[in-house]
Amino acid sequence: MSYVQGNIEVYVGPKEVGGPDDLRQTIISFIDKAKKELLIAVQELDEPEITEAIIRAKHRKVRVKLVLEGLYLAETKPTDEPFVPGGKHKINRELFSATLRSAIDSKLDFNPATFHQKFIVRDGKSVLTGSTNFTSTGTSVNLNHLIIIHSKRIAGHYSNEFFEIENGRFGRLSIMHEKAPTSVSVSNTRIKVLFAPDHQPEMEIMKQMLKAKKRIDFAIFTFAQSSGIDDTMIALAKSGIKIRGIMDDRQANQSWAASHPIHKAGVELYVLKPGTPVRKVHHKLM
Repeated sequence: MSYVQGNIEVYVGPKEVGGPDDLRQTIISFIDKAKKELLIAVQELDEPEITEAIIRAKHRKVRVKLVLEGLYLAETKPTDEPFVPGGKHKINRELFSATLRSAIDSKLDFNPATFHQKFIVRDGKSVLTGSTNFTSTGTSVNLNHLIIIHSKRIAGHYSNEFFEIENGRFGRLSIMHEKAPTSVSVSNTRIKVLFAPDHQPEMEIMKQMLKAKKRIDFAIFTFAQSSGIDDTMIALAKSGIKIRGIMDDRQANQSWAASHPIHKAGVELYVLKPGTPVRKVHHKLM
């Protein structure tokens, strides 16, 4: 059921809640096809089958490098019995330990704030990315998408970002800061890779919105006011551009959310209510 255009593949799911594609199996299949190298940068890893696929790759003599967000491996408060297994993030720690015991080069991010990446570079030729965390909820109950791009140039941009992350070099003022990548044509589709905060993707989103002639559709988990994106959306809606969006109920009803002013400006807004099989609208797409 995936959408394929030449060297670009798009998957939307999860299948468990009525989506067309199996997100977990898409990630596993991508990993299983690795022959030489996997560079994996992901916020959270608590999905056993995905971890098993990563370990299988190592057993096939694939060079595997992994960076994760450290917050999911630590408790917020010190426990009375720190040597006893358990705790809030037990599964995360168990799977991270399994990668270490498999001699995988596994690291935690150096970023004091949230490390939010979700990508794999395979063999320097292909990239898997999207909104999907490598978690049980991310692949089974949260609405998410995955994009696979087969392109050495795109893979090169992601590889450069991975090595910056791995070495703790990121941000506009860091040493050896990477310039914003130029556009690449893949299967007659223009692709431009931007990383936050280095390349100011907010400005690119606003610029692309201003090119709209008829309609903008979006699906987003978190959308805050005063981001510049909401101001642009309000201006476009008032000028007659039709804008439709879907947001998660818990995020849309926060006092800081952009849902209130954009709806008032004429944006056709849909909010996923609790009680459905879907846990979260976790997309980040427009």
